[in-house]
Amino acid sequence: MERISLRPNRKLLNKQFYVLLTITAFNLFLGLLLQILIPLGKATPEQVSIILWPILIGLIILMWIIATPIIFLWVKNLEYFIEEERIRIHKGILTKIQQNIPYRAVTDFQLHRSLYDRFLGIGSIRIQTAGQTQSPTGYEANIAGLVDWDNLMRELRKRLKRFHGEAITDKEGEERLETSDDVFEQILIELREIKKVLKDR
Repeated sequence: MERISLRPNRKLLNKQFYVLLTITAFNLFLGLLLQILIPLGKATPEQVSIILWPILIGLIILMWIIATPIIFLWVKNLEYFIEEERIRIHKGILTKIQQNIPYRAVTDFQLHRSLYDRFLGIGSIRIQTAGQTQSPTGYEANIAGLVDWDNLMRELRKRLKRFHGEAITDKEGEERLETSDDVFEQILIELREIKKVLKDR
């Protein structure tokens, strides 16, 4: 099975800048509300403007100065590898992180498309695992900035299904694929047999 190597589409970078623009617009709106609604004793609107707007504009400029290089480097260093037994995600700016997610731990893949994603024509695939994640989001990892998310989702589900099946040999010596449902059925039969033996004692 061939290894697939992916990088996020450049539209992911655009998405991050749209998020920054949204935060900027929200801060400007908040500044207007503060100027109109907050009673400041004997201060006039002109005096409030002299204090409020330089601080607010300064904070917005500082946010852009800090966030812009971080966004560029973060997206530039993102790389995804879809391998035979695992998914690897390389990320990080100063500290490089290699995240390995074996298919045996994966329970499902979830397509996620925010408002920005739909506007830009990209999507993300979230990787869900069986109680492995420490993340409050509830998923182990995120393959973001995908343009061809449908085909990748099909490929990932195909690999997951292939990995969770086990090759076993039946009585005639022919090899067949045992699915997870077959395994659960066998476990259930074994448990019933154990229960029967314990009842007879």
